[in-house]
Amino acid sequence: MKQTSILLLAAVLGVSVAQAQTSPPVPVKSSRKGTSRFFGTVVDGTTQKPVEYATVTLLPATGTTPVTGTTCDAQGKFEMKDVPAGTYRLQISFVGYANKVGPLTVGTEPMSLGVIKLTPSAQKLGEVTVTGQRALVETKPDRIVYNAEQDATNAGGNAADVFRKTPLLNVDVDGNVQLRGSSNLRVLINNKPSAMLAGNLAEALKQIPADQIKAVEVVTSPSAKYDGEGSGGVINIVLKKNSLQGTNGSVGASAGNRNQSLNGSLNVRRGKVGVNTRLSSFRNSYPYRSSTTRTDLTPAGEGELLQRSTSESVGTGGYGQLELTYDPSKLHSFTLSANGNLYTSRSPQDLFNEYIDLSAPDPRRPRRDTLYTRQIRQRYEGRNYDFNAGYTRTFGDDQPRREWSMLAQHTRSNNNGRYSLDQYPFFPFETRLQEYQERSGNLARNLETTLQTDYTHPFSEKNTLEGGAKAILRDVSSTYSLDTLLQAKQTDFVRSLRRSNAFDYSQNVVAAYGTYNMAASEKYSLNLGTRVEYTAIAGDFSGAESRFTNSYFNLLPHLSATRNLAKPGHTLRFSFSRRIQRPNIYFLNPYVNQSSPNNVRYGNPNLSPELTNSYEFSYSTFSKKGSLNASTYMRRTGNSIESYNLYNDELARTETTYGNLATNSTYGVSLYGSLKPIEKWNISSNVNTDYTRLKSASLNRTSSRFSLYMSLNSSLKMGKLYSLQAYGGFSTGGVGLQSRYSGYSYYSMGIKRTFLKEKADLTLNANNFFQAGREFRNTTETAQFRSSSTSYQYQRTVRLAFNYRFGKIDASGQRQRRSIRNDDSKGGGGGNGG
Repeated sequence: MKQTSILLLAAVLGVSVAQAQTSPPVPVKSSRKGTSRFFGTVVDGTTQKPVEYATVTLLPATGTTPVTGTTCDAQGKFEMKDVPAGTYRLQISFVGYANKVGPLTVGTEPMSLGVIKLTPSAQKLGEVTVTGQRALVETKPDRIVYNAEQDATNAGGNAADVFRKTPLLNVDVDGNVQLRGSSNLRVLINNKPSAMLAGNLAEALKQIPADQIKAVEVVTSPSAKYDGEGSGGVINIVLKKNSLQGTNGSVGASAGNRNQSLNGSLNVRRGKVGVNTRLSSFRNSYPYRSSTTRTDLTPAGEGELLQRSTSESVGTGGYGQLELTYDPSKLHSFTLSANGNLYTSRSPQDLFNEYIDLSAPDPRRPRRDTLYTRQIRQRYEGRNYDFNAGYTRTFGDDQPRREWSMLAQHTRSNNNGRYSLDQYPFFPFETRLQEYQERSGNLARNLETTLQTDYTHPFSEKNTLEGGAKAILRDVSSTYSLDTLLQAKQTDFVRSLRRSNAFDYSQNVVAAYGTYNMAASEKYSLNLGTRVEYTAIAGDFSGAESRFTNSYFNLLPHLSATRNLAKPGHTLRFSFSRRIQRPNIYFLNPYVNQSSPNNVRYGNPNLSPELTNSYEFSYSTFSKKGSLNASTYMRRTGNSIESYNLYNDELARTETTYGNLATNSTYGVSLYGSLKPIEKWNISSNVNTDYTRLKSASLNRTSSRFSLYMSLNSSLKMGKLYSLQAYGGFSTGGVGLQSRYSGYSYYSMGIKRTFLKEKADLTLNANNFFQAGREFRNTTETAQFRSSSTSYQYQRTVRLAFNYRFGKIDASGQRQRRSIRNDDSKGGGGGNGG
């Protein structure tokens, strides 16, 4: 399979380059030369945003043979030189917009055409068919956009399924997300942080229905206006909604062997007022089994631990959103929104535990020190909600890019994790004598308030200044407890004071930024920016003299330079940025989940933020038949937050926690290519290879590894009613300071049937259907122990999804709206359960 994927990838990338070289998006310039020139800016007629890389073609007054042509830059600007004076027609086009053609008279003096507005290809469901369709993947200078709504295999899935197919992203079997080999990233929803994403990201992604996702934007080199700028980049989930006149919506349902869901949306806009609503519910089931073998190398001698467990995690929940918009005039816009989610999971587990003392007097008959089974009942409940308010002021058609906005957000998150267990001595015969019971709980809260203002001022067509200020006030807490009952000595549960406490932590951030965008010429553009942030933190444990405080000031510069090559559509870009990552509650939380007493995990409240220097050099090109984006990058973090393992001699257990204890250096190359062999067939491929080196002076350890991730996506439209989608990918695994983990592969196929006058879809998907599940391995080695873990996850899924759209929409009245982005905190993947 890997050899086939590599050959297909080579074919895709090779043909993409060939197509880009042989089929430029616009004709080469005519040999008929003149001395006149004209220029202008192309924007979206409803949002006023620049239309990047729109095609501009100069046609004769009569006839269809182009005179000359060019493409817009990242700011929507274009310029044509050496044009003979005369009468022409100017045509502007871009995928997803209606072509704009109009007469143009060129004189002998330079001429500004001002702002030219393109109209999105609007839909009137049930009346007019779609006149334009975006490509599955769009490549832009600072980001790659995966238009998830164009992918049939996403129907009925969740955000994790969508992320697996998004270029540059890698989602492992546990749902943890990496961007070009880094898990230091921030995920936003509609450019805003969300309480549901602030904790365990892997679990949160299972709660967002894929049917409600319009696109995923991957920003690899965020500018200074982004908070904290996670060293890996920013991922923005764009949900389906609109602010177009009319009433429209959708309802959907899916059923499968692993997950089921219901979802619906309703959008209403009448004149100056608009309402967008969204509701969804889901249920999922993920069984697995695992085993761990650990050899302890202690001063007292060697010991061996063997654990086996089986479990099935069943999760249910729902998500809802309500947004109100009011546009009293063309220059003013107000937005109020609220969204929240509820999530509950239950994970009953059977655990077998055996510990053998290998230093017993007779090595042929080792002593079994600990032999028991446990029935564990784990439950997790999450409740998260966000409130947002915003005001945007624009300044009319004569200043289309000038804008001022004020934004506010308040989020709350309550995550309650608890477990109870019954322990029995293990005998070879059926005797159930309960000897020990335990119950524990952890309530983790996160309260966050954000105030932000931004201003954009264009000095000219080629020069723009952006600036803003922001304050983020965070209060997090963790209250945890443990009760035990030893049957031989107690009659009731007793609170363990040593393992119960309350932890409070506050973090206040004040920031300001400024960026300057300039185009030195038709070929060169530059973005210079700096962000300054001041952070004050404080934390303490209840009933203890352990309060700590800290504050620090950070200067975070950003630079990007773009060079447009002679052939239209070919671009080189270099960027540098310094970024900060602050640990969130899942890295700080000291709560210890001891349901498996020989292997525990907890946070470290004394963590400091990370600082990362990132460099990227990229080349991109596109044509009517394909596109290619190639980049090489380097990241270096001097005080990287890494997980590490240690052995507790007193309790005879391994413990996993976090520390600022390594220098993390990553060097990588990523490639993305797409190709359309015929109009209705699209092939795309994504590959990322990197070398990671972790060096820790405190652990006296260095680890390194080359890793490769590759995927292939193909979509084919068969007539007007059917479309077929296929996807496959694999990863070779990765490395930690003390661990190495195996890779994985993933594939899916889907077929969609459209009916009811293109208002309804029925989609059948199958994932990893050749086998029920897969085995994954993880090895850890320290001076005190060696361990090997194997987990078997059931991955075969079959899903049938139905979606129905109703109502009418009109392209008038759509407005651009700013939103808050908080992307400065390092989030937990699996976390410590909190």
